[in-house]
Amino acid sequence: MAVPPSTDRDLWISWDQYNALIERLALTIHESGWQFEKIICLARGGVRVGDVLSRIYDLPLGILATSSYREAAGTLQGGLDIAQFITITRGTLDGKVLLVDDMVDTGLTFSRVSEHLHKQFPAITEIRSAVLWWKGHAKVSPDYYVEKLPTNPWIHQPFEDYDSLRPHQLEAWLRKGRSS
Repeated sequence: MAVPPSTDRDLWISWDQYNALIERLALTIHESGWQFEKIICLARGGVRVGDVLSRIYDLPLGILATSSYREAAGTLQGGLDIAQFITITRGTLDGKVLLVDDMVDTGLTFSRVSEHLHKQFPAITEIRSAVLWWKGHAKVSPDYYVEKLPTNPWIHQPFEDYDSLRPHQLEAWLRKGRSS
């Protein structure tokens, strides 16, 4: 499916572009030479990114649920909630950890989550961050990123189509997809 042209205010991303960004991020991290043992992704935006990195690096993936974009159908940032527990596929959370999300917007989430992880898991020796997009107004700099966005556009990610799709609409949605 074609996406609208991007502007300084809106960045439109297709599935192919999204997947290519994750692959570029994986290569950037690899080329840095940093060796890490675990990946923690922030749900929801970082789940797909973390999943692919976990597969490429063949490392355990942990998932930490966070939420700040709940207001106005997910378009306004509100207070940050951090889940009490982390789900991880193998072992415990220790050593060198790569913290993954789709973007760093203001930087509040990365700052608060890093503090949370160090406090809850004292066996973590180092945390580095990785994102697809780094917005220009962020107060935090990610360790690894693919694109810096100085104009702070709203990023329209390909999976956002599902934000407004409800189960009772699926039949029509699938029919529409087959006819296009």
